[in-house]
This record gives sequence, structure tokens and C-alpha cells, in this order.
Amino acid sequence: MKTWFRSLQVAFTFIGTVVGAGFASGREVMQFFTRFGNWGPLLILLATLFFIWIGAKVMLLAADIKAKSYEDLNKYLFGDRFGRWVSHLMLFVLLAVNAVMLAGAGSIFSEHLNLSYQSGLLITMFACFVLLQKGMKAIMTINMVVVPMMILFTAVLMIDTLRSPGNGHWLTIGPEVSPWAAGLSPFLYAAFNLSMSQAVLVPLGSSIGEPRVLRRGAWLGGIGIGLLLLAGHFTLSARMPGIAQFDIPMGGIAREFGSWIHWIYILLIFMEIFTTLVADVFGLTLQIEERTHISKNLITGGLLVLCFFVGQFGFGPLLSTLYPLFGMLSLGWLFLMGRNRALGGGLRPPAPPTR
Repeated sequence: MKTWFRSLQVAFTFIGTVVGAGFASGREVMQFFTRFGNWGPLLILLATLFFIWIGAKVMLLAADIKAKSYEDLNKYLFGDRFGRWVSHLMLFVLLAVNAVMLAGAGSIFSEHLNLSYQSGLLITMFACFVLLQKGMKAIMTINMVVVPMMILFTAVLMIDTLRSPGNGHWLTIGPEVSPWAAGLSPFLYAAFNLSMSQAVLVPLGSSIGEPRVLRRGAWLGGIGIGLLLLAGHFTLSARMPGIAQFDIPMGGIAREFGSWIHWIYILLIFMEIFTTLVADVFGLTLQIEERTHISKNLITGGLLVLCFFVGQFGFGPLLSTLYPLFGMLSLGWLFLMGRNRALGGGLRPPAPPTR
């Protein structure tokens, strides 16, 4: 039972890191899957396999080499010089992604809470700074609470969609773009999210250190991400094209359930955005501290202030512009990670418990 609980902690942290502003709001699912119509479920299946395979490899390899940060992993994979350049690129991309997360929080405050966008940014920054004083343990604990609640509410939205007149829309809606764009989409989505998740998966794998726990956590987390993607795709497809007008489409859907459900779901979306922001800033802080030996609090504060300024461009424009671009940049990392033979393929099922 203890190893299963630890595997669930790994799985929920994996899910919580991936399920950030783009996913929880519905914008990411729409960008990478729903706009491809009835091809969406197949594309989601391919992305899910990548999450299991590469997610397991990252954590197992980090545990094996006792990596302190994602730069240690990249140097091991790609050599000292090229690994350092990959880490420089990841540093820039993670900064931009954190700005998107912060912008997503600001959009929730302005679109659903009748508060100013700037208030949302500042409140989220302060809460993130406070929580990060507790380190990895706090990240795992908050994901153990938030992720199951997000799974439950996403399931409620999907079940309601299945009972609605538009429940078969995902079967009949045609793709908006070319087959080439659709075929590339799961690779872009998985590459982007997995390369970004290094900031958390590497210290997580290193701190857990048990291959069976990590492999089982990767399977549970990857499958959980896939099921959430499917549920989000079905829910959004039934309401296309009208739902595309919202910055936070899933929040717009939650309005249909009445004010209480709407407020609870908006809180959950915010918490998912918040957990990813906290996890990514934590990984960046470790990376910069290892290089500069500046105090963690100063690094964390500086990162959040920088994200605040980038977040002024707004959530929708940042996500739709940066995520596909960063997905393209991350494809090389995904290819090299997949080719690496260290610790097998990662898709090998977890070993049965020893008696």
C-alpha cells in the first residue's frame, strides 16, 4: 500500500504539472485536438503513449544518475556542451510558459471573478512565493488534493455532455486544417509538455529513487492525462464553434451548471494553473541556484516579477502563439530522449510486487 500511495503521488504530480493553464482552461485541448474534429481521439491516444514512455524515461534516468536539476539530465543525454545549450533553451521556454500560467490566472480573475487582471497576477504571485518556501513536499501535497478534484469535475462535465443533444458532434465535426497539421499535433503537444515537465519530473525522480514506484506513477499519470484530454475534447466538441470565443472555454461550460458549480470549477481551474506555475518556478529556481548560488527566495521573486511583465500580453495571445512554437522547438528533445537507450523504453509495465 505504501508503494502504491507513493506511485499515486508521482502520478498526480505528473498530471498536475502537465494540466496547467492551457489544459485546465480548455484552450490547449482546443488548439491541439478539438479543432481537428473526429481525428481528435486518435491524436490523443498517440500523445498519451508518449506521456507514458518519455515520462517514465525522464524520471527513471534522473533517479539513476541522481540528477539535481534538468540541466544534469540534459548534460548526461546530450553531452556537456550541447546539454548546456539545451538547458539554456529550456530556461527561456520555461520562463515564457510560467508567464502564460500567470496570465491564465489573471484571465480567470478578470473573466469570471469581476476583479482586475492585474489583481489576479499579483495575488497569484504572492501565493506562489509563499508555497514555494515548502519545496517539493508542498508541490506533491497540493497535487494530491487538486488533481482528483479536477478529474471528478471533468468527469461530471463529460457525463452531462453525453446526455446533451450535441453529444455525437465529435464524430461528425470535420478537421479545420490539413492532415499534416493534425498528424504533427500529438508530437508537438507531447514534446512541449514533456520537455517543460523536466523541471519537476527530474527532481521528483531523483527524490523518489524507486524504479517500480516511478514506472507505475508514469503509467498512472500518463493514462490519467489521456483520459482528461478525451473528456475535455468530447465536452468542447459538443459546443463548437461557439465555445471558441472564450479565453477560458471550460469556465464558460461550467456556467451551464449554475453558480455554485461554476464557482467551484473556476477555483479548480485556478488551482491547476497555480500548481503548474509553482512546480515550474520551483524547477527553474533549482536550475538557476545551481549555476549562480544566489538565494532561492531572491531567484523565485525575480522569476515571478519577470513573468508579471511578460504576462501583460494576455493569456489567449500568449498561449496560441507560444505553445505551438515551443512544441516545434521541443521535437528535437523528444526525438533524442526517445532514442536514448538508458533504462529501456519506459513503456515496460511496472514490475509486480515482490512477495
